[in-house]
Amino acid sequence: MNKKMSKKKMGFPTAFTVLFIVLIFAAVLTYVIPAGSYSKLKYDSDKKIFMVTKPDASVQEMPAKQETLDKLGIKVDIQKFADGSISKPVAIPGTYEKVKQNPQGVKELFQAPIKGVYDTIDIIMFVFIVGGCISVLNSTGAFDAGISSLSRATNGKEYVLIIVVTILIALGGTTFGMAEETIALYPILVPIFMAAGYDAIVCIAALYMGSSIGTMFSTVNPFSSVIGSNAAGISFTQGLTIRLIGLIIATVFTIVYILKYGAKIKKDPTKSLIYSQKEEIEEKFLKDYAGKSIPEFTFRRKLMLAIFGLAFVVMVWGVSTQEWWFLEMTTLFLVVGIIIGIISGMGEKEFVSKFVAGAGDLIGVALVIGVARGINLIMDTGLISDSILNLSSGAVQGMNPYVFIIVMLVIFIVLGFFIPSSSGLAVLAMPIMAPLADAVGLPRHVIVSAYQYGQGLIAFITPTGLILATLAMVDVTYDKWLKFIMKLMGYTGIFAVIMLLIEVALK
Repeated sequence: MNKKMSKKKMGFPTAFTVLFIVLIFAAVLTYVIPAGSYSKLKYDSDKKIFMVTKPDASVQEMPAKQETLDKLGIKVDIQKFADGSISKPVAIPGTYEKVKQNPQGVKELFQAPIKGVYDTIDIIMFVFIVGGCISVLNSTGAFDAGISSLSRATNGKEYVLIIVVTILIALGGTTFGMAEETIALYPILVPIFMAAGYDAIVCIAALYMGSSIGTMFSTVNPFSSVIGSNAAGISFTQGLTIRLIGLIIATVFTIVYILKYGAKIKKDPTKSLIYSQKEEIEEKFLKDYAGKSIPEFTFRRKLMLAIFGLAFVVMVWGVSTQEWWFLEMTTLFLVVGIIIGIISGMGEKEFVSKFVAGAGDLIGVALVIGVARGINLIMDTGLISDSILNLSSGAVQGMNPYVFIIVMLVIFIVLGFFIPSSSGLAVLAMPIMAPLADAVGLPRHVIVSAYQYGQGLIAFITPTGLILATLAMVDVTYDKWLKFIMKLMGYTGIFAVIMLLIEVALK
């Protein structure tokens, strides 16, 4: 009893608790920090002019020309406004003014999360529909069947299993944020890896690190790249190329790291970090292994996976060339989910049940987005967001861009420890952090990269994330995982810094 109570006290708070603490803190700050505001510039696509809203709420129209931006000191190409890459109001440097204080009380505090949900309903609906679509696909056994068929094809060349599984899961991570979905794969793949002469850590590494590297170097992941870029006021296609290069390189050295450990285990099983648990884990996973039912990788399942993958190609095309946004993207995945349901042959009741269950699994993510937005609303309504931005901008004025971006990476590592939700962190932090890039002359996509790398890196080990649930499924203790992963985490951290410095150099 005492041990349980002790563990409870030492546990890490959930993302909701952290966000509510930050929410209360933000409300308190509206009493402490002087209220103020920048003049804000927004592009009117209908009139093709700039609208400048001043701190006193008066509005001034200005010609939509590069000369206007240069005059106002906004270091952005006018084309980014014209093509919709930047759709949110931009603070105009040097226009900050103090205004009348507007502190937020208890009433505003409890209304903020609800208003935050209302304010982000387009993002939340997108999250629900994607969750439903993934759930329908998962229920067909397409993911399990695809990976299982590959494991049979690698008989005698077990190292290929590590390579293929890691690459496929990394692709899932970089495209749709595959993370929790991997939980269903452990009961199938752990016995396969162990039968091939590896230990359970190799399987965990292939799945968990494949997912982690994929999400860390996200390309079209709607839960980080898309939402993070949207919160930064840019298109997620900006910075996509450099992150794609990072994904390829990081995946390669992650695979090499796992292969080296795996080869050592096959040669000498006593070198396994979990050798003392060998009999226990074998009893759990290899007993009755021959009788396990593994889905067949039929043409129907191949077709469903192909259609799901094609959806992301269509999404990139739509956003890049057809001015699509959340309404169109959400509609796309609703249609894809229905098509997969029809192809799978499942009945109407089963389809609806799986779809709703998948959407329901992401209610937590959706509410985190809303609560996080509520924090922004408290600060905005309390008129302190611009004051904090002004103070932060002052702190980085004249700071070397290379030093600045490393500082940003460290900040996101810390934030990612307490808020493991990529979408929640994006909506909370991006509106504040992204404009700081303007102050040091960097494109905002560099901040998006710093956010992804920082949160992705800490996800390797953070107890507030998915790792403890993963280890519990395989009966591997946390300290053993730390021994395995810390070197790779260090290598990946150094690589992330190098990639950010390259992005700065290429600005």
